Amino acid sequence: MRIGIPREIKAREGRVALVPAACAELVRAGHEVRVQPGAGLASGYADAAYAAVGAHIVADAPTLYAESTLIVKVKEPVADDLPHLRADHRLFCFLHLAAERELAVRLRDIGLTALAFETLRDGGGLPLLAPMSEIAGKLSVQVGTHLLHQPMGGRGLLLGGLAGAERGHVVVIGAGVAGGAAAGVAAALGARVTVFDLLRERLSAMRALAPSVSGLHPYVDAMAEAVADADLLIGAVLVPGRHAPRLVTRETVRGMRPGSVIADISVDQGGCIETTRPTSYDAPTYVDEGVQHFCVTNMPGGVPRSSTQALSAALLPYVLRLAGPEWERDAALMEAVNLCAGRYVHPAIRAEFEGGDLAGP
Repeated sequence: MRIGIPREIKAREGRVALVPAACAELVRAGHEVRVQPGAGLASGYADAAYAAVGAHIVADAPTLYAESTLIVKVKEPVADDLPHLRADHRLFCFLHLAAERELAVRLRDIGLTALAFETLRDGGGLPLLAPMSEIAGKLSVQVGTHLLHQPMGGRGLLLGGLAGAERGHVVVIGAGVAGGAAAGVAAALGARVTVFDLLRERLSAMRALAPSVSGLHPYVDAMAEAVADADLLIGAVLVPGRHAPRLVTRETVRGMRPGSVIADISVDQGGCIETTRPTSYDAPTYVDEGVQHFCVTNMPGGVPRSSTQALSAALLPYVLRLAGPEWERDAALMEAVNLCAGRYVHPAIRAEFEGGDLAGP
């Protein structure tokens, strides 16, 4: 199989799909690996490191796509990527099509096979999404802590407090991988933490993190009361393949104290907070209803060294399987297929785009 690893061109995206050591494994398995110049530089991997393990450093993006059948990248294709894609390509990356409706139509019209990291299920989990969710959860608290500083427009609050000063209050909506990571960091800093989730076992796990963590059922009134008291609100709701449900209304955000902060990790799937809109690391924040919002769609891209290493380790086994002749018999990989031959095939994607032009053939 001819495998291509392009350089990411989404704003401030420093990750690369596979590290040189992973490419070495693909070469040993008999595959040809092509890497676009500079693909790994932001993660600390020079072109020479890829060449040393047998990967081919090609001239540019058009050459890479032209000479490859399986395209393995990190983020969804952006406008400058799309002209290079063909119907015979297999595209393997994060797609988040529920929040990228125009992209969904473009990929459908190209007719390629598109597999999404975020819908690949294996052993009951989401092994390619999980490491990035954990990083995003930790980053949401790190960034939120900084944005609460007065020079950044925040309330001037030290999130963990100290003797003689109040602790900050962190509210987390969703206790999955991302929400759990966020709650753990916030608790370690010494903040008061309230986590909402539907599943009792998740709430029990959150309570076990520290005495300062509460786990509650997401009753509407209970969430509104907690959000009104939050210094940092973190959205971490996931319904794989679907647009995130809007669980926090604009009216509720309006009731937060001026200078409070929102970090919506769910922004990749459209966001779970009504005031959420996607941003990039070029302009990561905005103020709405007096509350500072951080809604970057590729949060882990801000720490590319760590993110690349974690993603590559999780990704390699599935790339090896996808490059094999019987990949269509692989249940986990078939869960990842969102589009194929001009059709939306994943049940969640079909449900999301039901009706109108987006229903597909």
